[in-house]
Amino acid sequence: MSTPFDDEQLAKRSGILGGLRASFLTGLIVILPIGLTIWLIWAVIGWVDGFILPLIPYQLDLDQYIGINLRGIGVAIFLIFTTIVGWIAKGLIGRSLIRLGESIVERTPVVRSIYSGIKQIAETVLAQSERNFEKACLIEYPRKGIWAVGFISTTTRGEVLEKANYDDEMVSVFVPTTPNPTSGFLLFFPKSDIRELKMSLEDAAKLVISAGLVYPDERNPNPDK
Repeated sequence: MSTPFDDEQLAKRSGILGGLRASFLTGLIVILPIGLTIWLIWAVIGWVDGFILPLIPYQLDLDQYIGINLRGIGVAIFLIFTTIVGWIAKGLIGRSLIRLGESIVERTPVVRSIYSGIKQIAETVLAQSERNFEKACLIEYPRKGIWAVGFISTTTRGEVLEKANYDDEMVSVFVPTTPNPTSGFLLFFPKSDIRELKMSLEDAAKLVISAGLVYPDERNPNPDK
């Protein structure tokens, strides 16, 4: 038969174990994102080094002189080489060489399909232009009364606007999927049917990726303003 003293000791033990469990989970939440980020960066650096360093002549390999395998040398060489190529490509000679190379590629049946696809993806992901998303918004999708977060892309124009035959101005909206926001749907809405959000694009992306678990700070929804 348990005594009040035994019950008190059991309650203390439960409280200690609960506190330790909460501390462990808090520490895990702090350490896990940092650890995974460091691991991912380290793995990417190693992958780039493994691809670039074998292309470097043996005489230019720094490892043979210092006797240490320096991680990141391949990344540095890749960044310097890419910057030089970009600088050359901006000039008249560089543009002429690029046009000549692309004209040759366009005449090669299989290569032109691969090259055009990769080029289009690279330009979409990397190019800094007016094609960047403008604002986050709410749209009624997939039916009235159900709301989804979207990203306003551009003002609809061309044949799409003409065939839609709508009196109001229309905008292109990308509706991302959860938890992978890189996939989704491109939809065209009348501007009057869109409700723009004050939250930043980054906060809206976090909301989508977390499946609604992470909301922006309501006290300061847009720190840029």
